[in-house]
Amino acid sequence: MTKFVDPTRGQFGQMMKLPDDGAIHMLNMLRFRKKARYPDGHAAAGEELSGVDAYKRYGEESGPIFRRVGGEVILSWSPKLTLIGPEDEEWHAIFIAQYPNAAAFAEMIKDPAYQKAVVHRQAAVKTSRLIRMAPRSVGPGFAD
Repeated sequence: MTKFVDPTRGQFGQMMKLPDDGAIHMLNMLRFRKKARYPDGHAAAGEELSGVDAYKRYGEESGPIFRRVGGEVILSWSPKLTLIGPEDEEWHAIFIAQYPNAAAFAEMIKDPAYQKAVVHRQAAVKTSRLIRMAPRSVGPGFAD
């Protein structure tokens, strides 16, 4: 499985070029490392943290910023089985975070305190997916 932890500049730029006319939903799919990997010299580098524990630290430090910009987790799941898809594509946590708009998301990730906290996410996550979505009305069919 290819590993993805952070967006590229190009991906972030494409996201910010989309219309910013209301709430956005960010689908987060996470696979954690067994043992967190911090960069040399980081205060937590010598600690024996699991990926889950490092992600909890990320949440503790980034949570106030996430909430300040109007973010909230609106759905969260513990995946049990991939019925259709690559057998090695295992996810430990899946959730949808809602932001008032894309500008709020950008404000969060540019915040210096968030940039300091994100090292815990980078140490924790083996691979992830982050997909920007727009809410839509629900109809009687699957693709309505």
